Amino acid sequence: MKILISQPIKGGSNSPYLKLCKNKNVKIDFRSFIEVKDVPSSEVRKQKINLSDFTVILFISKKSVDHYFRIAKSMRFKVPTSMKYICQTNRIAYYLQKYIVYRKRKIHVGNKFFEDILPHIKKNEKEKFLLPSSDILKPEIPNMLNKLKIFWKRAILYKTTFSDLSDLRYIDYDILVFFSPSEIKSLFENFPKFDQNKMKIATFGENTLDAASKAGLKIDIKVPTPEFPSMAMALEKYINNKKTNMI
Repeated sequence: MKILISQPIKGGSNSPYLKLCKNKNVKIDFRSFIEVKDVPSSEVRKQKINLSDFTVILFISKKSVDHYFRIAKSMRFKVPTSMKYICQTNRIAYYLQKYIVYRKRKIHVGNKFFEDILPHIKKNEKEKFLLPSSDILKPEIPNMLNKLKIFWKRAILYKTTFSDLSDLRYIDYDILVFFSPSEIKSLFENFPKFDQNKMKIATFGENTLDAASKAGLKIDIKVPTPEFPSMAMALEKYINNKKTNMI
């Protein structure tokens, strides 16, 4: 069985996918379907963003953390210790330790979704909020912030582009795995006449599932679920069932 994952490998030698290859005798290839490109400070200035104007940073991804501190360094802006941070998830908050002394900062954390951090924003409604993001942002996020009637701005600090997948012209895999709507778009941008045929499609997250469905794909593996919170677990179950049916 051959599986293509539309992202680079993560976790190094501890990757659950490498363990899957070893234990289940399957071949897994990793290929990034999208590329993230820096937005230079000159373009950020054109957005009329002055980093010193803001007192709270809203982080919705680990990439937004990286690019905020990248652009701050590029603009020679020393982030003050008084800066407050509101992070969408615990993973993002912990990732902040790469750049700040965690215990000395004011950090508020949500559970999972953007709406989870709205109460923290309301408690600080007199502050000035900056939302670092890519050029792709869920429209409901600006809508939610506008309803709060707070001072906020969005800074586009990085852009998502489609990778050149021309070398995959003849896709020969049993399962294609996607983690974001952008990866689905990249597939059809590279192969407008893509035919799923007998290939199985695995998607992670509701937005990816929705994008795949709208693109006309038949989704066979949907993650996360209470039983399978990770893609690796779902793939292992699928492989086990496949082998059982062949006996």
